[in-house]
Amino acid sequence: MSTLLHAATVVRGFAYAPYSKFRVGAAIRTPSGTVHIGCNVENAAYPQGTCAEGGAISAMIAAGETEIEEILIIADCPTPVPPCGGCRQKIAEFASTDAKVTMCTTDGKSMTMTVADLLPGSFDATFMDLP
Repeated sequence: MSTLLHAATVVRGFAYAPYSKFRVGAAIRTPSGTVHIGCNVENAAYPQGTCAEGGAISAMIAAGETEIEEILIIADCPTPVPPCGGCRQKIAEFASTDAKVTMCTTDGKSMTMTVADLLPGSFDATFMDLP
């Protein structure tokens, strides 16, 4: 976890959050052992921003990987902050139900859950009538 915590902490420093001042960093480890990072990027049109988890997932996909083995998210809050609903769904798309999701604060608190605990009943492609 120390590698993910270090990576997420470093990338959190690059977060672009001029409006909320809520800077978040995320680091993903894949089964191959590679680490992919992302930070939140706000926009004056709030819904147009991106979350740190989505940025890390995009970096993972751009590197040719498609599976999250573990993800760590860090934010400056009094308690660990879970991913938003959209990011929970994105994480569930690329991780097994037993993959670890660790949420950390900048002052050392942490909480770890599985994807199944974080997002029970997630939506997946089995609900679609695909050819």
